[in-house]
Amino acid sequence: MGAEGQDSGLDLAGPSIGTTGEFAVLRQVTARLPQGPGVLVGPGDDAAVVAAPDARVVVTTDVLVEDVHFRRDWSSAYEVGRKAAAQNCADVAAMGARATALVVGLSAPRDLPLDWATGLTDGLRDESARAGASVVGGDMTRGERVVVSVTALGDLEGRAPVLRSGARPGDLVVVAGALGTSAAGLALHLRGDAALLESWAALAAAHRVPVPDYAAGPALARAGATAMLDVSDGLLQDLGHVAAASGVDLVVDAAALEPDLERVGGAAAALGEQGWDWVLGGGEEHALAATLPPGAPLPHGVRVVGRVVAASAGGGVVTVAGLAPVRVVRRGWDHYAR
Repeated sequence: MGAEGQDSGLDLAGPSIGTTGEFAVLRQVTARLPQGPGVLVGPGDDAAVVAAPDARVVVTTDVLVEDVHFRRDWSSAYEVGRKAAAQNCADVAAMGARATALVVGLSAPRDLPLDWATGLTDGLRDESARAGASVVGGDMTRGERVVVSVTALGDLEGRAPVLRSGARPGDLVVVAGALGTSAAGLALHLRGDAALLESWAALAAAHRVPVPDYAAGPALARAGATAMLDVSDGLLQDLGHVAAASGVDLVVDAAALEPDLERVGGAAAALGEQGWDWVLGGGEEHALAATLPPGAPLPHGVRVVGRVVAASAGGGVVTVAGLAPVRVVRRGWDHYAR
């Protein structure tokens, strides 16, 4: 995942952000951030200026809270930075747009190692670059725990935004990216068995650092996608948002998800867990799920996993064909339902 060798953020022997001082930290951070050609004014002024050739700007924001979205004993600062950038750039891609710029807010305790702040910056920079964007500025403040807030901007490049509300009966349900791997990785980290973490290192890494297919968003928009979102809270739950917004029902084909089940099945057996719960109810790989008209060209890496049908009773129902007798317990993530 590119995070090997980065600092863990747990060594307090070096300077902290408190002993270094806010403005010295900001100087070190901004020096690590090269700016792309679309940035007209980068860090250093009261605000950045970014070109918007489309005359419309896609905007999204996400907050990562220590011990809710990440743990510093699991993830390096670099990995947290990549994860923070990835989930925002995936939201931009889910609108059919290309990410252009990110601004970042950091709240942290005084004793946070300076190396953790610079490692976070490097992760944000590298994942943003993978999406084609630049980190153009932000803010930092003192807090009781580490909180990273990212706002991402995107360019529609002349296309209409792809909303959740455009799915029509007869459309295909498609996915770009893997499903279930991040939930499997979370379960492995929660178990805390070093041997299991080593055996299933790729799954553990998938939780710490998602790798969305950013190019798939614009590609699906060009292919005629009628609805789209990123799978952040679980396939069934997120497809339910599409079904409800579009006033339709969706049918997912379990057979189309067998590769995902096979990918996590060994870890599920080792942990005594239900692999289908991870595939259908996990999230945070930030795969893209969309609906396409029948006969539309499938972009590279996109697979058909179901179909859109007429609403049975107002819409919003997602069913899984071919799954019986397996019972899916986990249908998605809700911060206030745990």
